[in-house]
This record gives sequence, structure tokens and C-alpha cells, in this order.
Amino acid sequence: MRTLGLAALVMAVCCACGAGPSVRPDVAVVEHRDGATTEPSGVDSATATRLPAPAHDLAWRDCTDSTLDAGGLRPGPAGLVFECADVVAPIDSAGPALGVFTLGVLRARLPQTPVDAAPLVVTSGADRASTATLAALAAGPVGTLLSTRPLVAVDRRGTGTSTPIECGKPMTAELRRQMLDLGQFTPPPVAGGDAADTVLTLGRDATTACTDFLQPHELAFDAAHAADDLEQVRRAWEVDRIGLLATGSGADVAVAYATAHPGALGRLVLDSPAVVRADATTTAEARIRGAQAALAAFARQCVALECSLGPDPVAAVTDLTNRARRGELGTISSNALLTAISDHLGSPRADVTAQVREFADVLAAAGRGDTGALQSRIDAAAAATGSDGLFVARCSDGRQWPTPGRVRELMRDWGEKYPVFGPEGVLQLLLCASWPTTPTPSAPTTATTSALAIAGVADPVAGAGAPSVTGVLASVGTPTSTVAWLGSGHPAVSHSQCVQLAVAGYAQTAALPPDGGACPG
Repeated sequence: MRTLGLAALVMAVCCACGAGPSVRPDVAVVEHRDGATTEPSGVDSATATRLPAPAHDLAWRDCTDSTLDAGGLRPGPAGLVFECADVVAPIDSAGPALGVFTLGVLRARLPQTPVDAAPLVVTSGADRASTATLAALAAGPVGTLLSTRPLVAVDRRGTGTSTPIECGKPMTAELRRQMLDLGQFTPPPVAGGDAADTVLTLGRDATTACTDFLQPHELAFDAAHAADDLEQVRRAWEVDRIGLLATGSGADVAVAYATAHPGALGRLVLDSPAVVRADATTTAEARIRGAQAALAAFARQCVALECSLGPDPVAAVTDLTNRARRGELGTISSNALLTAISDHLGSPRADVTAQVREFADVLAAAGRGDTGALQSRIDAAAAATGSDGLFVARCSDGRQWPTPGRVRELMRDWGEKYPVFGPEGVLQLLLCASWPTTPTPSAPTTATTSALAIAGVADPVAGAGAPSVTGVLASVGTPTSTVAWLGSGHPAVSHSQCVQLAVAGYAQTAALPPDGGACPG
């Protein structure tokens, strides 16, 4: 991992530089009330042509072992290969700013992946590094999609394998830890202050550290600039169209790309998309609601397996969270605990039964005072989601951050509606409340290629944002189709064979599956 001062970061230029087997989605079709089923959307001949493979490929280098090691992943399917490359992108492709960023790119393929197949480009927005999302997907239990074409992830500037951002003082390791804990063990900044005052101050300190480090380019890290970076990859490949697989908050990047480059999208898959074009509070509530649903799904599995959390796992987790809020888990804060829980609920699992039992044992042990295994889970989850670059990206993408007064109100309301994830979920919004306002995103004005949305019903990372994304795209005439995934986790493509078949079929033919279909959990 390399870290540079901003002057070096923006001026350094790195020397980095078809059609697969027939796949048909195995999707359950939902009938209308009159008994008729929805037919696949028609596409014209230009759209139906296959995606072009790169005419000029990147300078790939093998990084299989380092990628698996960095993600703490199993070897994955036999013959899985990861290759890394770098792409140079200008700070502002449409503006006067000089200098460039180096973007990290990761390609995954299997021995049976057709060598002439066009890749799908993966972006996970500000949830975590896109390369980490791809690594978990490729090494996970389902490999159908990767058998049909390579997948290529592009890390947002400052995150993952891109040249990282490490904000200067006062962004110390201690401040990062306090942010993870939402200031639970930090004295209030003023006499009589509360948690909202503390988190607002922590966020202000972090914002000062990062904007001082990044100036005068502190507004160049939003979804619109991330979309411009994907355009640099398309140009490096010398192709007229790319296929995009956006997960979670990567939907913001996908919509930005569809707005700026509508003719350059050959396929668009929105897997478990977050709410787009909404205020930060609305987006957060969707995520919290999804986390509560994912916890309920975990609890049902736990009960069926007679796990160590007892007959009511939701009550056990609620009690453990409340104990953490009271400081009864030693140095483990309630938000750190919930970070580990959300990470587990979202992660792809090869042996679901073993993983449910193992995580239940971790939580049960913490309840008895043995927090070692839980702390390890917290450390791994924080490393994946808590970098300075992801903080900058999340704050840059958010809109209309709530005031401390509004947060206090919502902590009470959401504490009743969402007792496990609600209070911390709204409190952490104050970490970005001091971030400078980025320009309002432009709305699409031109239809792009058809879009396939995969809607999870129990998503702890993004919640249920598919209707907001398909609504934005459909408003300008883009054909859309939504397939529900009835399982729990994030993203759906990492968990479900049925979802992978749907994505693979659409990527190959551009024909949308029936709108309103569903994949079993």
C-alpha cells in the first residue's frame, strides 16, 4: 500500500500501463392479477449486439495471492486468477485542474472464462473498495457469472488499491477509533454535551483534516468524478460501450455515468442498489431497515439450528447491543459491535450453517465476557469500511445532512422503530455534517441502455433502494426490469446462483428478464 502527499498524489503518473456460453436466467416469474406474465423487454439490434471486448487491454500483473490474503479469503474456485493494473485519471476531466490520480483496477477470471468475452465493470461506490467487493464475489460460493465473462473492479480514487488518501493531522488513529465508536468513550466537547455534540465534533475534526489535505480538490471525490474515472477505463480499452455492475451505493456512480455518458453504456446492472437522489436521512433509514430485516433472517436460521443465542436470537442481540451502549462490553462500543454484525450479515458464505453457528458463538461468548473473537471481527470490518478515502467518498456523495437537533429527534424515534441499528445509524450521519457541500448531481436527460435491478429484501448495507434508481432511469425512457432476491446479504450476486444466471443472461443478450420476477433465498 502506497501513500503520497497530495502534490505527489495528483501529479504522479503510473507506468501501468466476447461472447461466452449461452446462459439463461433461472428466474421465478411473478404473474399479474389477470394471470398474464410480463414478457422480456424488447431491444433494438444495436443494443442487442454483444459488448465489445477491449481493443487495447491494460498492463495486467498477477496478484492472486495478495488479493486473497488482503481480503482474508479462501482460495475460491479452482483456477481463480486475480490480475491487477493501474489507470491514470485526471483530477477533473471537464475542468481546469491539473494533475492526475492513479486508480487501482482488479480483474477476476476462471480457466473457463472465454478469452474474448467483454468484462463487466464493478463499482461498489462508497460502501467499500470495489476490488474488495469483487474479490469476495469471485472467491465466494457461486461462480456462474465469472464463468461467462471476466469481472473488472475499479477502485474509487483514494480507496482500496488506488493511491490511498491518508488525511493529515488531526486524523490520527485515535480519532479514527473514536469515529468507529461514535464517541461513546470520548468526553463531550462542552459541559453538559451529549452524543450528538461529540460525534459532530469528531466529524468536524475529520473533515478539517481531510479537506486541508485535499485542497483545492476536496470536491473532486464524489460519484460524478468516480463516473468520470470509469470513462477513463473505457477509453483505455478503446471500446465504444462498457457493461457496468453497480452494487450498493455504486448506484450513485452508475446514475452519474448514465447521465454523463448515456451512449457509452452497453449493459447496466444495479445489484442491491442504495437509494439515490435523496437526502442522507432517507438513505440511512433504508439501510437501517434492511439491517433489521437481515438480522431477523439470521435469527430464523439461528433458531432452526438451535444456535447458542437461544430461542430468541433477536432479543439476545438486542440485549447485547444495549449492554454495549451501557459500556458493559469493556472497550467495545455499541457501534463497533453493530459494525461487526452488519459485516457478517452482508458477507457471502460458502457454508451457511457453519457460519451462522460460528457467529452466534462469537456473540454468545461476548455476552459472557469473552470478547476476543468479537474484537477480531470488529477489526476486520473496520479495516474494510473505515479508510479515510471511504470517509471522503461517503461524505462527498451525501446530501442534506441532518442537524444535531434533528438527529436527537430521530435517535428517539428510530430507537423505537429499529431498536438494534436505529440510534447508531442516525448518529453516524453527523460525521459528515461538516463536509463542504458538493454540487447537486445532474439528472439524466437521455435514455441509456436497458437496466436490470436486483432488489434484496434483507440488505444490511444498502437497504431497499431499487425503486428510486429505476424511477430515475425510467423517467427518461430507459427500459428497466426488477428481479427480487428473497435472501439476505449484500450484494445479491455474491450469494445467489439464480441472480448470477439472471445477470449473465442479460449481459450476454441485453434482453431483460421479466419485470417482477424473483430469485429464492
